[in-house]
This record gives sequence, structure tokens and C-alpha cells, in this order.
Amino acid sequence: MNRRDLVRAAGGALVLAMGWAHAAAKAEEANQEPAPRVTLSTTAGELTIELYPDKAPATVANFLDLVESGFYEGLVFHRVIAGFMIQTGGYDGALEYRTPPRQVVNESSNGLANRRWSVAMARHADPDSAGSQFYINLFDNQHLDATAEAPGYTVFGQLVAGFDVAEDIELTDTGTRGGMADVPVTHIVVQNARRVE
Repeated sequence: MNRRDLVRAAGGALVLAMGWAHAAAKAEEANQEPAPRVTLSTTAGELTIELYPDKAPATVANFLDLVESGFYEGLVFHRVIAGFMIQTGGYDGALEYRTPPRQVVNESSNGLANRRWSVAMARHADPDSAGSQFYINLFDNQHLDATAEAPGYTVFGQLVAGFDVAEDIELTDTGTRGGMADVPVTHIVVQNARRVE
């Protein structure tokens, strides 16, 4: 076999190997379950969130359990700050607190960032105090991300539909009520939260 034939054979083997690798990657991709999604039906419209169980397994499992149990129904967006985020998952229309069944471990060092349209858990000073409240980032809020010195706020999903609804919520008039600031003057209620395919 001369040099030209060797080069051609090597090139053919490379193309064949690349084809096998591509086919294997496609087969693996086909075997992977699609990322779970949840749609929140609100009085402002629908918001659909894609979840990342591979990056935040405990957080996603907790969120899906709350969704399936009907925990979020009747709760309002109680904290809305234009240019920052919109938050729900803790208070009803009378601003009565709904106690979540558990708290989840902080998973903020998962490589996901608090960028625009990402969805993350709200919490207190204790990093492992997230329970049911979550927010949608309306801006790149990297100051909420984990650093080498301190944990951040766990990103566990991404808004994939309802961007106009999120923007409408962002621009709603807010005020102080019951000692809480940034509360929408007109309630924006989560009427239903459901898992969708």
C-alpha cells in the first residue's frame, strides 16, 4: 500500500470513527429523559420553568413535590423589584405565611448562575434554609452566586416560556403592606402549578 492509499485509509477510518461517535452521542441523547417542566398559571398569565435535576437534585425534588401536592396554589408574588427579580412561594393573598414541609440543602455550587430568566431558591442567612420560596431573575444577578468564600442562592431552573408575563409582573405597581416592601398593589396569584411534558 503506497503513502496515498495509507492516508486515504486513515482518513476513512477517522470519518468512520467520527460517525460512530456521533451516532453514540445521538443514541445517548435519545435515551436521556427530557428535563422536567412546570407551568405556573397565574392571574397575569402562564410561566413555564424548565428544571435541572442533574445540577440541583434535592432542590428540584423538593420543588416538584410542592407542585404535585398543590402547595403553591393560592400563593401570590409577594416581592417584585423591577430590574432585579420577582418572587413567590411563601404568602397567600392576606400575606399569611404558608410554612413549607421541609428545608433543602444549599446546592448553589452547581455551576449555574443567577442570570436573566434563571430560577433560584430564596432563603434566609442560613444557606440551608430554602423551603418553598423561589424567584425569577430579571437581570444578571451574579452577586447572588456562590463564591469560594460563601454559598449563594441555588439556581435550579430556567424560564422557557412566559417572558412577557414575567415582564408584566415586573412592571406592576408595588407598595408596602403588612410590614413587607415591594408587594404588588394588585395581587398576582398562582392559581395552579402543574408538571408538563
